[in-house]
Amino acid sequence: EFLTLKNYEANPHRAEYGWTSNNSVFAEVGMDYVLASENIQKNGEPGFAWLDNMQSFSRMRGRPDHRDHKVKGGNPCLEQSLESMELCCLVETFPNHHEDLEDFKKTLDMAILYAKTVTLITVHWPATREVMYRNRRIGCSVSGIAQFITSKGLHTLQKWLEAGYFHLFQEDRKISKFFKVPNSVKLTSVKPSGTISLLCGATPGVHYPESRFYIRRVRMAKNFPMLQKLKEAGYTVEPAVGSEESTVVVEVPVDVGNGIRGVAEVSMWEQLCLAAFMQRHWADNQVSATVTFDPEKEGPQIAHALQYFQYQLKGISFLPRHDFGAFPQMPYEAIDEEKYKKELAHITALPFADTDGLPPRTRSTIQDQEDTTHKMEDAFCDGDKCIMPTRK
Repeated sequence: EFLTLKNYEANPHRAEYGWTSNNSVFAEVGMDYVLASENIQKNGEPGFAWLDNMQSFSRMRGRPDHRDHKVKGGNPCLEQSLESMELCCLVETFPNHHEDLEDFKKTLDMAILYAKTVTLITVHWPATREVMYRNRRIGCSVSGIAQFITSKGLHTLQKWLEAGYFHLFQEDRKISKFFKVPNSVKLTSVKPSGTISLLCGATPGVHYPESRFYIRRVRMAKNFPMLQKLKEAGYTVEPAVGSEESTVVVEVPVDVGNGIRGVAEVSMWEQLCLAAFMQRHWADNQVSATVTFDPEKEGPQIAHALQYFQYQLKGISFLPRHDFGAFPQMPYEAIDEEKYKKELAHITALPFADTDGLPPRTRSTIQDQEDTTHKMEDAFCDGDKCIMPTRK
């Protein structure tokens, strides 16, 4: 019954709200994937989480270490292993924005210092506090992977990931010793990303874009303070199908740059290989990856593919690729250059510094934050460097 929750012919009453959940199953290595794969061909579900792999492996390099044997599952997007009552601690980096490996390592220094500091925050729920303070789990993610492969190549990516992971491992030991807290049980993830990658012009996580030019749709509450500014700037805003009374969808035209392949040009098998590559060379937590596939040509191969990749992944999900979209207002829609230029022509710059028109509470909160930022004296940071103080 769980496998058919999004079969709206069998469950027509769920059609209005079924889209609000992403449904996955705990898979067992060696199981029969045929029945689940038949459902995936129709609507992309269920996704898979191999709990034994999550408990047995850090990076999946052939030898289990059982460092995380108490794990019971993961967060909703499955980029971070979690014990019962444990919370996420995620931070994101963009290696393709760096000129060289040493420059990337500087960003990793800031990322792990920030993430490790977050683990020092007081947690009030006792059961959560116990597991958080014990594990100090971090998920330092990388995004823009498709762009990096396009511009620098897969072999260079492998070198950066290996060197970056070792660098994080060493920095975690130093920072943990200074803070007098346990080393982090795990350090790295690959987030699915989305809004964050949009902000810096990166492709999301490990995913290839729909095409060089595409529409990215973002869901927002109808009362979101900046919504009117988005409308005034010329962005297309429309009611969200199924939640018209409370939610809107904002369309953002995107150009990810020359030379990059669209996801339709990347086979299901290559996408699975890339997820496994990242699970081997970077993520000791998990890689959150949604594999897009051709239902007719590749759909019948899913069960066979899972037989191979169940030994290389901790989790995976699928999405059938249709010209009409699997559901209304898909997060990504491929467009051509002509439509991209047409969409962009009526969009003006957002006035981020202009808070006129925002509710009074929002304006005062923004101003308070700015005033506080200017008045704060950061004892540890000087320019682009942050240095931990020396104990006297």
